[in-house]
Amino acid sequence: MATVTAPVRGVPRVLDVREPGWLERYPRWVTDGAFLVVITALSAYVRSRYISGQFWMDEAITTGIASHPLSAIPGLLRHDGSPPLFYVLLHFWIRLFGASETATHALSLVFGLLTIPAGYWAGSSLFGRRAGLMAAVLFAFSPFLTQYAGETRMYELMGLLGILATGSYIHGFVFRRRKYLIMFSLAQAAMLYTHAWGFFFAIGAVIGLIPIWFTSDDRRGLIRDAVLAFGGAGILFLPWLPNFIYQAGHTGAPWAPPPRFGAPVLLSRDLIGGDRITIGLLIALVIGLAPFVTRRYRRTHEATMLWALIALPFATLLVAWLASQITPAFVSRYFSPVLAGILLLAAWGCARAGIVGIVAIALSVVFVAHVSSYTPQYKSDMRDVGGEMAPLMHPGDLVISGQPEQVPLMWYYLPNGLRYASTLGAVQDPTYMNWVFALRRLQHANPQTTLAPLLASLRPGQRLLFVRPLTEGAKNWQASWTQLVRRRSAQWGYLLSTDPHLKPIALAPHTYRGACCVADSAVLYQVT
Repeated sequence: MATVTAPVRGVPRVLDVREPGWLERYPRWVTDGAFLVVITALSAYVRSRYISGQFWMDEAITTGIASHPLSAIPGLLRHDGSPPLFYVLLHFWIRLFGASETATHALSLVFGLLTIPAGYWAGSSLFGRRAGLMAAVLFAFSPFLTQYAGETRMYELMGLLGILATGSYIHGFVFRRRKYLIMFSLAQAAMLYTHAWGFFFAIGAVIGLIPIWFTSDDRRGLIRDAVLAFGGAGILFLPWLPNFIYQAGHTGAPWAPPPRFGAPVLLSRDLIGGDRITIGLLIALVIGLAPFVTRRYRRTHEATMLWALIALPFATLLVAWLASQITPAFVSRYFSPVLAGILLLAAWGCARAGIVGIVAIALSVVFVAHVSSYTPQYKSDMRDVGGEMAPLMHPGDLVISGQPEQVPLMWYYLPNGLRYASTLGAVQDPTYMNWVFALRRLQHANPQTTLAPLLASLRPGQRLLFVRPLTEGAKNWQASWTQLVRRRSAQWGYLLSTDPHLKPIALAPHTYRGACCVADSAVLYQVT
């Protein structure tokens, strides 16, 4: 029978499950190292299946901004609304490997693969060797990390930072290993520089200190360490603070409706990988960790760690949900910071649940074997549109987007030398989206008066490509921004189709393959 560990005031000995005898015959660095190499290679194979897949608009915006000189990136991000870390890393990556879909996706793939040894470190150092190996498996075959390993966005980086921040958080605040507070502070600052959810994670981490405070024998020291750790992250973020304040007051548009009460469904379906995986891991978690909620384990490190790991991700989600009632920020692709806490809890529970835990881990791998069931092959059809229209267009021709934020996607896939505009008007730099008061500007952009100077700039014989989003039956088109985009796009389409000086000469795409994010149709006109 497992013995109860020392109270919080003592130096802990983390509970572990005894390893099989044959495993103890070999050095740990050999067996665990070989295991990590194998599952990392398998994960790389799975996650690179669609590495050459097409961009959708967010990826094109990210790549466009990162393609600018390093000194220009902060200024562009003031109009975009994002922190700079991923864009700076992608800038140097592009200089080394180019800006193709495969090359830029590879950066996300690297961050995703690094979550495997990071998960092993967090699991093994906190819960024991078996939990570390199980955590490595869960991170290696996570459907969430597999899906976004093929997307040129910061979600894989946030997942990696979430593991480092969560692991060091537990080490530093539960076990009071103060050297880890430096690691937590650095990881937290990096999260703030990577995505807005870094702020939600920070608030969740403060809330997660509550169960730690209740069981601590040195509450004053705990508060002191928290002030130093969170204060250090805040000091590191100070250089970006003026830009952040400007972004908070000027950028963004209500592109999604406020979230309701479907958050558990999003967690199960989009973050964990589906109800079957969620139920299997939850059963093992309850079996393995239920003893720690009993009186026998009160004020032990295990019980404190359990409640802190529960509070950290779910408080983060709650804060994000509440904030998104005001401005949209609650979509499943942003959940990566909380993935660490949830999967580490699952690995810990599975490690203590015996055969049930092993079965749960095995099923979590089996159920995600078919990557195509949860990873979209076609995020957009703009690459098809660009491939069909590029031979028909010439320098100086005009491209108009019915959805303003898709201009960078068209710039990416169409030839050089074209001019760009959207329903907001002429676009001087098509490599990024200017979100400053975007909704207000679109509301005041009268279609006829905005279109007139664009048409006047075209000479007879020149061509105009109008690309509009396909919104029939599409999801997430009920927010203020998307509804207005739909209406403006229809208005512009009508004005162009009824203009007697414009002759339609081509349509695209010829074959629609079912894009998951935003699909488009395009009409090429020639000025008569």
